[in-house]
Amino acid sequence: MKAYVFPGQGAQFVGMGKDLYDNSVMARELFEKANEILGFRITDLMFSGTEEDLRQTKVTQPAIFLHSVLLAKTLGSSFMPDMVAGHSLGEFSALVACGALSFEDGLALVSKRAIAMQKACEAEPSTMAAIVGLEDAIVEKICSEIDEVVVPANYNCPGQLVISGSLKGIDVACEKLTEVGAKRAIKLSVGGAFHSPLMEPARAELAEAINNTNFHTPGCPVYQNVNASPQTDPAVIKQNLIAQLTGPVRWTQSVTNMIADGCTLFTEVGPGSVLQGLVKKVDRSMATAGINTYQG
Repeated sequence: MKAYVFPGQGAQFVGMGKDLYDNSVMARELFEKANEILGFRITDLMFSGTEEDLRQTKVTQPAIFLHSVLLAKTLGSSFMPDMVAGHSLGEFSALVACGALSFEDGLALVSKRAIAMQKACEAEPSTMAAIVGLEDAIVEKICSEIDEVVVPANYNCPGQLVISGSLKGIDVACEKLTEVGAKRAIKLSVGGAFHSPLMEPARAELAEAINNTNFHTPGCPVYQNVNASPQTDPAVIKQNLIAQLTGPVRWTQSVTNMIADGCTLFTEVGPGSVLQGLVKKVDRSMATAGINTYQG
C-alpha cells in the first residue's frame, strides 16, 4: 500500500515550482488563479524572490501548499494513494490532493491560516525548540511541571520532539531538559509558538472559515495530525483540522499507524525531503521516495 505525505513550513526554497509553471499548462493556470485568490503575485516571490520574502508566514504557507498540490495534480492518473498525511500545513495539501477540499478552498484556508497565525505571533512573543535524545514521556512530564505555557508541539520521530510556548517557558524547559539528559535543546528561528495554546486566537479565526467551507469525502483515508488516526468523514476532518492549530502534530504516531495499516511505501510530495528522513527514523526498513520536481 502506498502513502503520499506532504511537508510543512520550513521546506521552502527560492525557485520552487518554476519548473511546474514552465512545463505544465494546468499548473500555470492554477498558479495564475492562486495569484488572483491571494491578491498578490506569489509566483514572483516563489520563483525569483529572496529567502527573506519566502520566510514570511503569509508567503511560506501558500508557497509550500502550491508546490505540493500542483506536483500531485501534474502526476495525473499515476497519483493513486491508499492513504495520505501532511505535517502541520501539509495536512491542507493532503486534503486537497485526495479530494476532500477543492484547490481554491484549500488555498483560501491556507492563506487565512497563515495570516491568523502571523497575527497571533505578533500579539504574544513566543517560540519553539527541538529536543533531541529524550523519550517523549520525559519531555511531556518536564513541560507539564513548568509554570509557563510550554507544551509538546511536534512528535517528529523517536528521540525528536519539538516544544512550543512562551519565551520564558521555552528557556526554562530547554535548561531543565538538558539537565535530565537531552543531547540537544535547540531554539528554532520561528515567529511563534505554533501548535500551542498561544495559537488560540488563530484557531478561533480559522474555525469560522473551516466551518463555512465545503469538505468532501476523501478518495482515501487521511491520517490527521491531532490524533494520528485515519479519517474519511468530512465533519470529523473539519473538527480535527480546527484542533490542529493548538494541538500537537503526532507525526511519529501517524507514521507508525500507517505502517500498521499496511503501508509499504511513503512518497513525499513537495519541497525538501524532511518527511522521508523522519519516516526512516520511525522504521529504518520502510521504503521512501520523493517527488519535488516536474515529472512530465
